[in-house]
Amino acid sequence: MKALILAAGYATRLYPLTKEYPKPLLEVGKRPIINYIIDKLEALDDIDEILVVTNSKFFPKFKKWLSRLRNKKHISLVDDLTKSHSDRRGAIGDMNFVINKKRLKGDLLVMGGDNLFSADLKEFLSFVKGNPSPVIGAYNIKDIRQAKKYGVIKLGAKFKLIDFKEKPENPKSTLIAMCLYYFPKEKLRLIKEYLNSKTDKYDATGFYIDWLRKKVPVYGFAFDGFWYDIGDHKFYREAKQRFLKKQK
Repeated sequence: MKALILAAGYATRLYPLTKEYPKPLLEVGKRPIINYIIDKLEALDDIDEILVVTNSKFFPKFKKWLSRLRNKKHISLVDDLTKSHSDRRGAIGDMNFVINKKRLKGDLLVMGGDNLFSADLKEFLSFVKGNPSPVIGAYNIKDIRQAKKYGVIKLGAKFKLIDFKEKPENPKSTLIAMCLYYFPKEKLRLIKEYLNSKTDKYDATGFYIDWLRKKVPVYGFAFDGFWYDIGDHKFYREAKQRFLKKQK
């Protein structure tokens, strides 16, 4: 199984911090955010390679980061050939780009490069192992107002995804989708099918998941512990404060 870390965004909501610096390399607890993700992936025996997709603007910074990283698994950097927020491929576009460029044929675990959470991935991998269906990571944010900022999901029997709304005005629950996905090899082709079916640019993964669940069964796995989506200054400050307290 390959793991793909999405790190090609331009993080405009975090300007000026990210105007000339990639969000996944911002530090929390004196370490880049992406390092915590690498740690979790390196603990999984099933992962034989980690792919990090970034853009042309930040590729040199990731190359420098990787040269200093003490990693156990093989890590490959992929340049998605974009240079600005206006010509970005988006998360789904980047997935498709990497699948084609690397000619991926096996199961794929996809994670956002700004996902910071406490749980390990072993239970998640046990849940998805041998599963012929896509699985998304979920988290109970426990705040209906905050849920409006994310993809809100509803799970039915056997944790099957039965409803998904991207950034709803009136969320029906506080269970939200993390940027964490498992795609079995048999379903990778659906990413290209989705992109070919759209005339507009839907770069949020939530739009794809909502489309996907109407095509094939999709399941959800709820994580415990804490989780931060480092999407704006508020959440970045909260994450840094939590790790500062932890260090003390």
